[in-house]
Amino acid sequence: MTGTDIDTGNATGRADTVPLLETEGLTVRYHRGRRRPALTAVHGVGLTVGRGETVALVGESGSGKSSVGNAVLGLTPVDSGSIRFDGEDITRADPRRRRALTAQIQAVFQDPYGSLNPVRTIGQSLVEPLLAHRRPDAGAPRDQVAAALERVGLPAGAADRYPAHFSGGQRQRIAIARALIVRPRLIVCDEPTSALDLSIQAQVINLLNRVQRDLGVSYLFITHDLALIRHIAHRVVVLYGGHVMEAGPTEQVCDRPRHPYAQALLAAAPVPDPEEQAVRRSGRPSRGTAGAGAGSAGPAVGCPFAPRCPYAAEPCRRIRPPLESVDGGQLACLRYPEIAEPSAVRGPGSRQPEEIPHADARPLP
Repeated sequence: MTGTDIDTGNATGRADTVPLLETEGLTVRYHRGRRRPALTAVHGVGLTVGRGETVALVGESGSGKSSVGNAVLGLTPVDSGSIRFDGEDITRADPRRRRALTAQIQAVFQDPYGSLNPVRTIGQSLVEPLLAHRRPDAGAPRDQVAAALERVGLPAGAADRYPAHFSGGQRQRIAIARALIVRPRLIVCDEPTSALDLSIQAQVINLLNRVQRDLGVSYLFITHDLALIRHIAHRVVVLYGGHVMEAGPTEQVCDRPRHPYAQALLAAAPVPDPEEQAVRRSGRPSRGTAGAGAGSAGPAVGCPFAPRCPYAAEPCRRIRPPLESVDGGQLACLRYPEIAEPSAVRGPGSRQPEEIPHADARPLP
């Protein structure tokens, strides 16, 4: 990532060993009518998120990462497997329990322009979840709205204005304030920076890091950008076609990816050096004939990535690789360790600079 330095101090912390969120064998299918087979978007995904920890779920469009996030939020039904939150099985929680859980599990979505009601003031949008869950006394809501706005770098007066008066970066700050106002324990961040330019992306990442340090909130951070997550995540889970390809500590996955798909994701991140970028592109696997859409990547048997993998051999096309523990992480690849592990590849923003002032946190005119 270029353009603006990012504070990475939070990405080296350690989380509690007892997971706040745990999925096991999570499978999500979308039924498309009687005449068409169901589309399997997520195949038996297992992951954990500890208290005060950020786990990044990484993959290209259609990899199933948003389906995992929606299943955790209760927006998508689970076909099989389980979701546990703080030890409680919430896989098929009834609507009343799901409503109560929204005070503990919140979301920040991709589009800062579509996530706020344009005909409601910022104060009205922020106070709604507060009143729904906490029913504070008559004088408290406005003070809590002001405190939430201040936490994300906006003045209390922003509560009286409408979304159209704010930039994209400011709207995403407001969306974060809305998620934080009920003091959740887990926030599902679904591509929260992809609609923003690079400098604003850095500011939002800095903000999320500081909020986590201050409040101890956990993040399930969904993104397609493997270079970005080195600045926020403690651990990374790489998805392809709904399957976990690789998982492990952020430094290991970002600097020394072992699965060919993780290597391809890192190579796809742009770098400012044209020669290095050309080298990366020359080694990137082509898209091949198999699409990367959810439930469609790869054949019914064998490795899902085999049609696009430059290292695929005959066994890769007929044997589904199990997800095995390897060197402190997990890997699903039949060719490892036959494939020589590549030297450390550092994407943009691998240095760890100091946090910079936030340009769009200045008082509004």
